[in-house]
Amino acid sequence: MEQSKIKGIIEAILFAAGREVKINELMSALELSSEEIINNVESLKLDYEKEDRGLSIINLNDSYQLCTKKEYYEYIYPIFDKRSKPSLSQAALETLAIIAYNPRITRAEIESIRGVNSDGTLYKLLDYNLIEEAGKMDAPGRPMTYKTSKEFLRMFGLSSLDELPELPRYKLDENRQIVIDEIIEENAEAPMPEREDSSDLKENI
Repeated sequence: MEQSKIKGIIEAILFAAGREVKINELMSALELSSEEIINNVESLKLDYEKEDRGLSIINLNDSYQLCTKKEYYEYIYPIFDKRSKPSLSQAALETLAIIAYNPRITRAEIESIRGVNSDGTLYKLLDYNLIEEAGKMDAPGRPMTYKTSKEFLRMFGLSSLDELPELPRYKLDENRQIVIDEIIEENAEAPMPEREDSSDLKENI
């Protein structure tokens, strides 16, 4: 089968599905290997990037989804939804970051880190479909755990949580507080550039 036809079929499947489509689903439909599917999808992504097109293909772990380009959001949103654009508070962003870096975390653990009640914030993130329940922890009371959703990856333009920025390393003291000196000392290990002596500057003029 010619590559142009393969790409056309993949494009049609992604458009018709209206959701993320797993690589193995595409493999089954086209009877191709995972390498052939990936190569053709990447080629199709380049086609969208080169031309002034309104669509793009995004990666979501082992899946692909056909989406509109982010820069056209302001034109699309009023057509499909007249509600005000949802926004995340500082508390919601903090909670979301904690869950992203700590998959399968409980509400009590989140509140221990933030130091405040997080019930309302969790409900809002669940309502926005940015987080989801990840099952109950095998502990007394069997508390529910949470993880980020694929909608979170879509919103922040990530293919997987592996693309999250690396957090700075730190240590906790006996009161489980961050030891700031450890961070400062670690950053101080890099040698500072030597300043030129004023006499050296004069000689160079």
